Amino acid sequence: MKKHYRKENDCLNCGTTLAGKFCYNCGQENLEVKESFGHMMNHAVSDYFHFDHQFFHTLKPLLFKPGYLTNEYMAGRRVQYLHPIKMYIFISIVYFLLLFKSGHEPVKINSNSKKPANTQKTIDSVNKKILKDPNISVYAKKAMVKNETFKYGPIVVKKNNNKDDDDNSGGYSKAFTNHHDTTYQQYLNTQKKLPPSERDDFYTQFVNKRMFAYKAKYGSRANEVFLEELKHNIPKMMFVLLPLVALILRVTFWRNKKFYVEHLIYTFHLHCFLFLFLAVIMLLQMVLPDSWGLTDWLSGLSTLYIMWYIYRSLRVMYYRSRFRTITKMIGMSFIYLVAFVFCVLLVFVVTGLTVA
Repeated sequence: MKKHYRKENDCLNCGTTLAGKFCYNCGQENLEVKESFGHMMNHAVSDYFHFDHQFFHTLKPLLFKPGYLTNEYMAGRRVQYLHPIKMYIFISIVYFLLLFKSGHEPVKINSNSKKPANTQKTIDSVNKKILKDPNISVYAKKAMVKNETFKYGPIVVKKNNNKDDDDNSGGYSKAFTNHHDTTYQQYLNTQKKLPPSERDDFYTQFVNKRMFAYKAKYGSRANEVFLEELKHNIPKMMFVLLPLVALILRVTFWRNKKFYVEHLIYTFHLHCFLFLFLAVIMLLQMVLPDSWGLTDWLSGLSTLYIMWYIYRSLRVMYYRSRFRTITKMIGMSFIYLVAFVFCVLLVFVVTGLTVA
């Protein structure tokens, strides 16, 4: 559908005298203000497919040409590719939705039964059927095994019969303490009765204080609420981690004399690749049946490809020799791991402090 441009050559947005169909000062298109519904929809669809074209035009170099997009961006050839930050936000949303996806229910048993089967014999039978079913992928089985309980119709299947599983304090509290106190004050009193050498350290006491606060506010939902808030905070954590990674690159490759923003753009492109590639792998693991025996091969090959991609992108970006690139890659990976652990601990602390 043909666009209707104004005959006047003044920009309605900023008043600049125009020399074409777009304002060189603010970028607004010189279209007629009063337009039909058809023209309005045409503009909306055109803008959508413009983004769609950019996205698919960016996919090939992102996945198969390491470092290419960063060099193109820094060379000024940007209009045909998605902006790295905009692309990162879009891909990370998809990735974390897949990563935190729960509630796998590929099999339903006795969904129409009115009386729940709760005997240990029935539970063991259900477990065997699920874990031996060749049509259920390994990814789904691992996700189910990790859960404390998972449901199939009216049948509730439990991993074990430990009575401590019903404790409202939650599974993560047992990782730090085996006490049976119901309030934080009782916990402090118990600590005072212990010899100084057996008392919890400052960090463990802080963790227990926050867990008791969650338990007091949310009761039996404390575990669920904490994990949900943690899931929401992890994507935010990445916006703290990415600038740290760029700083690591700045220090590691300081002789290249690149600006910090160049390292930051490379960091965004690298994580866009990682999230998109891992999202594709997760989808394949979900749909591939275990009977095909491809899951282990897929995991191994994807790990090798990621390592090669990072190595190749560093060579393309920083122009170092093979040996220097590998050594710097190893050292940088160790520092990245330390920064990642620091950010994860920070997320745990921030999540714990959010409870009133």
